[in-house]
Amino acid sequence: MADTPGAPSRGERSTTVGRPPQSTQAILDAAAAVFVSSGVDAPVREIAATAGVGVGTIYRHFPTRPELVVAVYRHQVEACAEAGPRLLAESATPEIALRAWVAMFVDFLVTKHGLAGALRGAGDGSDALHAYFVDRLVPVAAALLDAACESAGVVPSVDAYTVLRGIGNLCIGAPKGTDYRASALVQLLISGVLAGDAP
Repeated sequence: MADTPGAPSRGERSTTVGRPPQSTQAILDAAAAVFVSSGVDAPVREIAATAGVGVGTIYRHFPTRPELVVAVYRHQVEACAEAGPRLLAESATPEIALRAWVAMFVDFLVTKHGLAGALRGAGDGSDALHAYFVDRLVPVAAALLDAACESAGVVPSVDAYTVLRGIGNLCIGAPKGTDYRASALVQLLISGVLAGDAP
């Protein structure tokens, strides 16, 4: 699979928000899946095989592993951000939309696992990514939470940022090969939030 002619430069890729070119998106989707199954340190050849491209194609798009990790992170953030309004418009109820989005967010956190280690020595890159994460996802979560609480006739007892932090804490360090089910606990957290405070 060859690179798409006219693909954006590395600088353009690092600043563009939105859906990447098809060839780049295939690599990012494959890398995200491999990061979940094999970790952020998975061999590039495994990502290439999953994407159906050559190893050289990946290196032309992302010359270093930190660049690939950051691109996957941003790609997943954008997918979550775009899914919020769509789920709210398409779901039978705002609660269903919120719960579906939260499940997607949990999957994103699994993909994100190991990011800090992969970016070690990259200066303040992690801080910039965290700010990007907050700016893009907190408003989306707030819109879903407000709609679900309004539909349920309750006033939320916590804000969207706190909910996302709580979800993150439930997902951090979830041991592999055990019966720990972070996703189930997260849905219980949402049930508690939707119980709210009586207006």
